[in-house]
Amino acid sequence: MKATLTPEQILEAHTLYCQLTGQRLSLRFDRQHAWFDFLRAGYSTEHLRRVISYLQREIRAGRRNVGALKLSNLLQLDRFEEDWNISQLRLRPPHSRPSCQEPAPSALSEQDRQAGRQRALQLLAELRSKTGL
Repeated sequence: MKATLTPEQILEAHTLYCQLTGQRLSLRFDRQHAWFDFLRAGYSTEHLRRVISYLQREIRAGRRNVGALKLSNLLQLDRFEEDWNISQLRLRPPHSRPSCQEPAPSALSEQDRQAGRQRALQLLAELRSKTGL
C-alpha cells in the first residue's frame, strides 16, 4: 500500500521544477493534479531533477527543442518515462581495463623496441647526471 501523497510533496516537486527551469508558474488545480499523478506513478523529485538535467543538456546540444521542458509536456507520464529511460542509458560500453598478464601486441619490430629502450636508458642517465641522483 502506497503512502498518502501530501500537498507539501506536490508543492516541493513544483517548486523544484520552477527552480531548475527558471520559470514562475502558478500551482493551479490542473497542475496540482498532474503533479499528483506524477508522484503517484512512483516518480520523485530526484527523477525530475535527472530528467530536467538531461533535457537541458540535449537542448544546449541542439538535439531537443526547448518545448520539452514545458510542464505540460514534461508531466505526460508516457513521455516522462521515455525521457527517464533515455537519461539512464549508457551509450558507450564501460571501459575495460587491459589485463596486466597479457602484454599488448606491438607494431614495432624487436630491433626498434630495443633501440627505444636504449634511448630511454640514455635519457634517464642524462637526467640523473643533471639532477645529481
